Amino acid sequence: MHLSREEERAYQGELGDGLRRAMEILVVLGDIYGADRLIPVRSVQVAGVSFKTIGEAGLEWIKDLRGRVVVPAVLNPAGMDLSRWREMGIDERFAEKQLEIVEAYRRLGVSPDCTCTPYQIRPDLARRGDHLAWSESSAVSFANSVIGARTNREGGPSALAAALVGKTPRYGYHLEEKRIPTHVITVDSDLKASDYGILGYIVGKEVGDGVPRFIFRKRPDVDDLKALGAAMAASGSVALYYFDEDAPSAPKGSEEILVSDKDLQEVREGFAPDDEVEVIAIGCPHSSERELAEVARLLEGKKVERELWICTARAIAERRADLVAKIERSGARVFCDTCMVVSPAGDRYRKMMVNSGKALAYVPTLCKMKAAYGSVEECVGRATGGV
Repeated sequence: MHLSREEERAYQGELGDGLRRAMEILVVLGDIYGADRLIPVRSVQVAGVSFKTIGEAGLEWIKDLRGRVVVPAVLNPAGMDLSRWREMGIDERFAEKQLEIVEAYRRLGVSPDCTCTPYQIRPDLARRGDHLAWSESSAVSFANSVIGARTNREGGPSALAAALVGKTPRYGYHLEEKRIPTHVITVDSDLKASDYGILGYIVGKEVGDGVPRFIFRKRPDVDDLKALGAAMAASGSVALYYFDEDAPSAPKGSEEILVSDKDLQEVREGFAPDDEVEVIAIGCPHSSERELAEVARLLEGKKVERELWICTARAIAERRADLVAKIERSGARVFCDTCMVVSPAGDRYRKMMVNSGKALAYVPTLCKMKAAYGSVEECVGRATGGV
């Protein structure tokens, strides 16, 4: 991989140990994937934040780094609400370590906006055509597919290295030839909002790390696309998909897949809620302002009988404190900075109901819990005494 004179100086340690270590990560990554050079990035989103996932070794690695990020950089969800962790049942040792992790990132100049949907709170982070170095799978999918930016799915160390250097290796989804559709997905259904998570759960398993091009009966809205991409990234490894009529065509001979109402119903029936459900969680990826408003409307005048969590970005919760207050009058709780997948808060439960295809894929594997699926209406109904 070709390095400029300034990049070579950083790689040799002439510009400090922090930049040297960051450049070593980027050079190794570039060599592995055959990158020809480094390219500037507009922003970075860093995974590897929850103490549940990175542990002591990850914390020590971050604390040992020196330097300051040179492009806007934000964090993925942590393992707890950074303010209300006691209400989540988080023990003090975990909280202490989690706060250390966030502070270590903060010292490097990374903004402690712990969210998997940075585009909802910082539209300036990504525009069409921008090169990025984002980590979280659903954020990567949204950036590539909906915003029209270009990013690979970075690991936590490579994303942080990109933030310190301001560049990332040029390979993968940064290249036009890697952004060509590999599958054509025809959706033979008039989809409801809750169907997009199931659709993504199905298609991700089918296409793996492919690039699906969807043919819908009607154009999905932005929250539908968020749910679709997140589910495909979790059940498979989809980082880019197409949904517009003017999307590039798949090459001749590409695999074609038909998804029908029957396919969607089979998943619903396979993950139908039952009396084992002990906790209900909404907001994976983090709930948008519109989704918070919907939950508030559904909970108006009701009280929850089962634990109900709604996860969102802190900036959204603070901007719409009125909606948070309406939701929490029911006994439900709005948690920020975290989600049910990366937090140990759910460890005490046996079965969780979710409205997310992403969580449906991750809860059984990462949280070692059974999972059930339902729409937002069905989740709220279950939490407030419905069946």
